Amino acid sequence: MKLVFLAALLGLSLGQHDPLTKHNRTSIVHLFEWRWADIAAECERYLAPHGYGGVQISPPNEHIILSEPWRPWWQRYQPIGYSLCSRSGSHAELQDMITRCNNVGVNIYVDAVINHMCGAGGGEGTHSSCGSYFNAGKKEFPSVPYSSWDFNDGKCRTGSGNIENYNDIYQVRDCRLVSLLDLALEKDYVRSKTADFMNTLIDMGVAGFRVDACKHMWPGDMKAVFDRLHNLNTTWFANGSKPFIFQEVIDLGGEAIQSSEYFFLGRVTEFKYGAKLGTVLRRWHGEKLSYLRNWGEGWGFMPNDKAVVFVDNHDNQRGHGAGGAAILTFWDARLYKMAMGLMLAHPYGVTRVMSSFRWDRHFVDGKDQNDWMGPPSFPDGSTKPVPINPDTTCGDAWVCEHRWRQIRNMVIFRNVVNGQPLSNWWDNQSNQIAFGRGDRGFVVINNDDWNMDVTLNTGLPPGTYCDVISGDKGGNRCTGRQIQVGGDGRAHFHISNMAEDPFMAIHAESKL
Repeated sequence: MKLVFLAALLGLSLGQHDPLTKHNRTSIVHLFEWRWADIAAECERYLAPHGYGGVQISPPNEHIILSEPWRPWWQRYQPIGYSLCSRSGSHAELQDMITRCNNVGVNIYVDAVINHMCGAGGGEGTHSSCGSYFNAGKKEFPSVPYSSWDFNDGKCRTGSGNIENYNDIYQVRDCRLVSLLDLALEKDYVRSKTADFMNTLIDMGVAGFRVDACKHMWPGDMKAVFDRLHNLNTTWFANGSKPFIFQEVIDLGGEAIQSSEYFFLGRVTEFKYGAKLGTVLRRWHGEKLSYLRNWGEGWGFMPNDKAVVFVDNHDNQRGHGAGGAAILTFWDARLYKMAMGLMLAHPYGVTRVMSSFRWDRHFVDGKDQNDWMGPPSFPDGSTKPVPINPDTTCGDAWVCEHRWRQIRNMVIFRNVVNGQPLSNWWDNQSNQIAFGRGDRGFVVINNDDWNMDVTLNTGLPPGTYCDVISGDKGGNRCTGRQIQVGGDGRAHFHISNMAEDPFMAIHAESKL
């Protein structure tokens, strides 16, 4: 009997750690605040042809609509109910997108907000994305329905009702996160409502969930919800497949709650990754690229099979969340591309690519006063479509980092080298490094203030390879630099420290 229970537990846990990407694709892209219609089109015209495995979408359920500030991005993280109409589109548009993305082998992962409802000061009325009535002051959300009985107020022991001390695990999990009404997930009724919401999405065809604010929920309560989840839709997934779960837990060390408490439920966001990588590439505190020889678990990160990694996310690119000024973003394009290249070349973790929108930053005393700004919108607050320019970039303030050649081609690199070990490490004991992935790929990076001129063992078969950072391979032609690998596997690399992109990458499928 014990063995049967253990097998069941392992099955639950292992299933929820597997992103279930298809066709040997390995990376997820977060199309932050995109409309469902645009995601559907992007799956078909770009993501599937360029090897992206899945999309993290913004919360699809009914959320508050705020006017002060005007339609901020974070209104999506203030649920009013579980009906599937949001700033990104209707229930029907969501279903169409899920179907179309699945049909081209691109998985959909939902950003699920189950820790809380809207803020305590959210008011009373129908200012919500589906038009449902609610009363935040009385904690009444009739569309679910939730009442004051379904919240944690009685358990919280702080004067304000909010979290005041992050070293008190009871406060962090039983009090309000920045005044957001904290759901009592220990109650069977609340568990059933959150599980019903997630199961509706599973039945529609999603592959899993990025679960928001997990640090603020008790792992046992989350397990009780996840235990109720359906297997994935067999139209697109193998019989018995479990949803992929990855949990937002901000753990930079030094707090009472640790990410390891959540490993048994699924993967966890490794926030140390982007914070440390930004520090190294900025060369702060004496850090050097050569120190990355044991990058990953050797740097005190979580186990490889538990981690979801990213250079930046929608929170910390705005200075929220974790990592502070070390975080690299599209605003730091040159270093950002190097960071993304390194992440996608290195075997550690499941990789997530960020796709952002620009906003008008306004710094006062080091803080961006406009970090609340929502996506490109029309005067009525509705989100603008994502226009695609003739050169394949995006317009209207949509950044589309996932379409940048250097990032897109490294997503393909990761697919090509998938399963191969890190090999042939080289460094100059400063900020020039190179490493391979078995006999399938090789990457070289120069972050020093001088040129790099080296001959290195790539581990690749002899031939002429197209550098996929400076260009693309098309047929037997290369629009970028070419690298000659000799019979001994060695190749010469020259990278100017002044180059627009001071790194190079070649792989088995970029061979001419």
